[in-house]
Amino acid sequence: MTQRISIRKIQMSKKRLVVVVGPTAAGKTDYAISLALSLGSPVISCDSRQIYKELRIGTAPPTKEQLDLVKHYFIFSHSVHDDYTAGQYEVDAMGLITRLFETHDDLVMAGGSGLYVDALCKGMDDFPKSDPELRELLSNRLKTEGLSSLRDELKFLDKESYDQIDILNPQRVLRALEVTLQTGMKFSSFKSNTEKKRDFIIEKVYIDRPREELYERINKRVDAMMNDGLLEEVRGLYQFRNRPALKTVGYSELFEYIDGKCSLVEAVELIKRNTRRYAKRQITWWRREGLVPPASKKKLPK
Repeated sequence: MTQRISIRKIQMSKKRLVVVVGPTAAGKTDYAISLALSLGSPVISCDSRQIYKELRIGTAPPTKEQLDLVKHYFIFSHSVHDDYTAGQYEVDAMGLITRLFETHDDLVMAGGSGLYVDALCKGMDDFPKSDPELRELLSNRLKTEGLSSLRDELKFLDKESYDQIDILNPQRVLRALEVTLQTGMKFSSFKSNTEKKRDFIIEKVYIDRPREELYERINKRVDAMMNDGLLEEVRGLYQFRNRPALKTVGYSELFEYIDGKCSLVEAVELIKRNTRRYAKRQITWWRREGLVPPASKKKLPK
């Protein structure tokens, strides 16, 4: 087994937060737990989907044994019925970290979501609150016209945001278009790109694996999820499928199967493909941070 690790220090102080990042299935959870045990720290999750208590299988959360081994925060802490944002995570996580630093010199965070990691490490910009009526209108358009319609409008109104955000993520596109239409100003104009000061060291540890090994781990993990009952979990959540939390790889594809739009074999293969694509986007995200080692820069297939 080959695992690549790179480290980047961001800020200097006495207290230290070690943020373990990298693509899905690279081994972040195992590494974070091992590090937490050596430092006497809990693990603070920075994953935008593992916070939901209803998503026990498809988000690849820590196992019961892992949760028993080390205290975890932000795992199964919210419901899919909660409207939870990266901005809220910043507030909640900063409050938790402040309290934990009263009794710890070092803390470990494990991150799957680049946006949540940025919210904690750099802070979120002050975007306007959502307009419920406009949000409902755009949500209905998303259902009836599809993502491409909203994406095209965003590209016309705010090309900069279109080029920067994850345009495959319906909620990211919807929010960018919502702010632009609501304020008459480009979504990108609200981004100050000014990092908030944190009074502790932030040390990012990037976990990676060779492409072939990473993709094989992804494929095997999807098979294991199916064997563990992912389809049954998705069936139980079907009535809530339009909740933002369920616009997630592993759930969306099986909803399509339940709707009769594809076979189960096709749905599983789509989960594997889309998870590999998600890993590729994560690598791109961390490359911009200067964390990806040169060996990972070769072009990845779809």
